[in-house]
Amino acid sequence: MAHAETHDHIHANTPCSPQDVDAFLSEAETLAERKGQKLTKIRRKVLRLLLESAEPSKAYDLLANLDGEGSAKPPTVYRALDFLQDVGLAHKIESLNAYVACGHASHKHSAVFLICDTCGGAEELHATATTDALQAETSAAGFRLRHAVIEVRGTCRACTA
Repeated sequence: MAHAETHDHIHANTPCSPQDVDAFLSEAETLAERKGQKLTKIRRKVLRLLLESAEPSKAYDLLANLDGEGSAKPPTVYRALDFLQDVGLAHKIESLNAYVACGHASHKHSAVFLICDTCGGAEELHATATTDALQAETSAAGFRLRHAVIEVRGTCRACTA
């Protein structure tokens, strides 16, 4: 997405983004194995692309950057993204139809994203109190919450400055 203004941006999935991508990929492989799954070459590459992206990634952008990984087609990328979401290694930002990696897959959580209307950047917020309140309210309504993604639109601190 092209923008007239340029400024330093927080990584798309900060503070969830691990600093050492290779070490995190090893952890992701262990996590997948613990869940009886395998982090295949394609899944690993898609996760690496998400981890290295400065903004949320669309499936077709990921496909274009697979650099000849076999005969990757859109269903291949979508299956990899579904796997990464199921294991807790990625989130989908529905309003952007885009994905970000999540570096704290060791626990289940609801994702809260701050999406900037000016630059299109997105940041995952650790809104523990919000998640707890949502869990309590859905439970009180007799609803069993499985997964939630909350999207908050506005202006990021870099664009506000």
